[in-house]
Amino acid sequence: MKKSFTIHDLPSSERPRERLQKLGPDALSAQELLALILGRGIGGEPVMMTAQKLLSHFGSLEAIMDASLEDLQNIRGLGIAKASQIKACFEIARRIYNSDEISEDKNRSKLIISPRDVFKLVKSKILHYAKEHFVVLSFDSRNKFLGMDTISVGTLNANLVHPRETFESAIRRHAAQVVLAHNHPSGELEPSEDDLVITKKLDESGKILGIEVVDHIIVSKDGFLSFKEKNLI
Repeated sequence: MKKSFTIHDLPSSERPRERLQKLGPDALSAQELLALILGRGIGGEPVMMTAQKLLSHFGSLEAIMDASLEDLQNIRGLGIAKASQIKACFEIARRIYNSDEISEDKNRSKLIISPRDVFKLVKSKILHYAKEHFVVLSFDSRNKFLGMDTISVGTLNANLVHPRETFESAIRRHAAQVVLAHNHPSGELEPSEDDLVITKKLDESGKILGIEVVDHIIVSKDGFLSFKEKNLI
């Protein structure tokens, strides 16, 4: 009697690789796509079972994408090699997504007028990170976009976000005004107390430097919040 069921026990027409060849990648389930990334399972466990364990443990492909190497290796059978394969595949997807919808280079010198314009520009850059990313968007006096710079990574506080680093990039780009933006991985759109304190501090610093802080945008999977629209700046 066989000790375990493997992918080779499936009819050839039901195997992920053969299904992809015949029907295309769109026809495959998340489990099948993960199985193809992994390539093979571990001793006594077929790759389809390993793929299902990944989905069951993390809950979604998005959560797997945001998982660290250490988190992935907590799944039995996933060593550094397979965990690295998964991270590499999702990072390629992330980079393609980041350059697809709205490219920073394509939008350079375009007029950015509304908070929604800013949201469209930054969401593909910072939305899918598991940690908070704080960025500064620089503009000239006519609202033409000059560039975007990442200032800090991690939960926002006064130690991470300092006026010196925040305005350094704006000064280098000869900006007349800036928009601040950061993501909330939790999905919560309401600003934290630290968000409010930091925004006030940077607004005051900008006035001294002659660089206006026009807005601060919080980005999450559920949309965005504009400090300006909420009269918080």
